[in-house]
Amino acid sequence: MKIKAVIVEDSRLARNELKELLKLHDDLELVGEAENVDDGVALIESESPDLLFLDINMPEKDGFDLLEMLDEVPITVFTTAYDEYAIKSFEYNALDYLLKPVSSKRFDMALEKVREKMVAKEEIASNVKVLTETSQIFIKDGEACWLVKIGDITLFEIVGNYTRVHFEDKKPLLYKSLNQVEEKLPQDSFFRANRQQIVNTNYIENVVPWFNGKLKLTMKNGEEVEVSRRQSYIFKDKMSL
Repeated sequence: MKIKAVIVEDSRLARNELKELLKLHDDLELVGEAENVDDGVALIESESPDLLFLDINMPEKDGFDLLEMLDEVPITVFTTAYDEYAIKSFEYNALDYLLKPVSSKRFDMALEKVREKMVAKEEIASNVKVLTETSQIFIKDGEACWLVKIGDITLFEIVGNYTRVHFEDKKPLLYKSLNQVEEKLPQDSFFRANRQQIVNTNYIENVVPWFNGKLKLTMKNGEEVEVSRRQSYIFKDKMSL
């Protein structure tokens, strides 16, 4: 299995260091490199890599800004010269964290984690237009950040021009419209209940008839969602009710 990798790093020396380490692994293929966030985003969107080596501290925009700009986040290994970022990087659910200059032993350890992650993933296709339940998205709300699996999200709902994302006990804002979000979601597990909300049908606990031909859904976390009349007919057909 070839692992397609990209490097986003503003230091030429650090990029060359990573490239030399990559050459020692036959299953890694470097498909591009970038020295700033905007070029990195363009590179990732065009190449759809499996693996991203990402510098945290870059001028103008940092590595966390880059993750926020992506629709789907590759497996991410952070690199930085500042170990103060270590704890913070794991709060972002990075697969690993490499302190520069990177030793070959430490690099090999990170690669083993990447391989395990690749084997575990059900979907590795490079140009998927629609996300799967195992895909992950990056959410930054204020100072808090998450990498969230699509399958772990119970509900999306409109908040002004943005979308609130419900998972576990968290409800951060995603700075995309609900329509933009809906275009990417797997239709077999997500359903537009009404103009304001999309539910993950895997988290529906109970369905009961409601007023005027509508349905009311009770989610496993106790939240209630009213399905519009039109969508209630579609939901019944979808769920064979």
